[in-house]
Amino acid sequence: MFTGIISEMGKVTALRKKGEITHLYLKSKEILKDARIGDSISVNGTCLTLVEIKGDTMRFDLSTETLRSSNLGLLKVGDLVNLEPSLRSDSRLGGHFVSGHVDETGIIKSKTKIGEIFKIEIEVSENTLNFLIKKGSVAVDGISLTVVDILRKSFTVVIIPHTAKITTLGLKGPGDTVNIEIDMIGKYVARFLGMEKKDSGLMKTLLKEKYIK
Repeated sequence: MFTGIISEMGKVTALRKKGEITHLYLKSKEILKDARIGDSISVNGTCLTLVEIKGDTMRFDLSTETLRSSNLGLLKVGDLVNLEPSLRSDSRLGGHFVSGHVDETGIIKSKTKIGEIFKIEIEVSENTLNFLIKKGSVAVDGISLTVVDILRKSFTVVIIPHTAKITTLGLKGPGDTVNIEIDMIGKYVARFLGMEKKDSGLMKTLLKEKYIK
């Protein structure tokens, strides 16, 4: 479990494929201060298990499915990734509950600077849009953000200078791929109502009528 509050950006130092597994090596400073083998760490919003520590470098093992369903499959040596340690019982909850299970990848359509902030438009599938609400939470590359606009094939978020400085969203632009995780609470509500996937549009309408004024 995570909060979507990024601790630091790590740098990819190596990618080594061995059979069906790809070893991902990341250089880190802050995360490694308290990291232990077996810890769950969010890498671009994807929950991974720390399997090895050597000096200032961490190793994670990526399955074919993880590479296929997230933007981790696009990583190259030298790339930066967002890192967050798992939530502890005494941690502050500064963002929202993030599971580290990517629902889909989205494509950045535009990134516009408005004064000191950036407004980013991200194209996603209709299924993902059905689970988003204005001023609701969404995780983008593991970053807890607030939905600003919901458009026909996309949604927008805004990032402040601090977020741009300490996360990969400050570096990414149009055409780049980002990991998207829908708010966990919304997914559970849809599941309990029996409206997951094919009826998620109806679920969204009902929730708006009851709770969103």
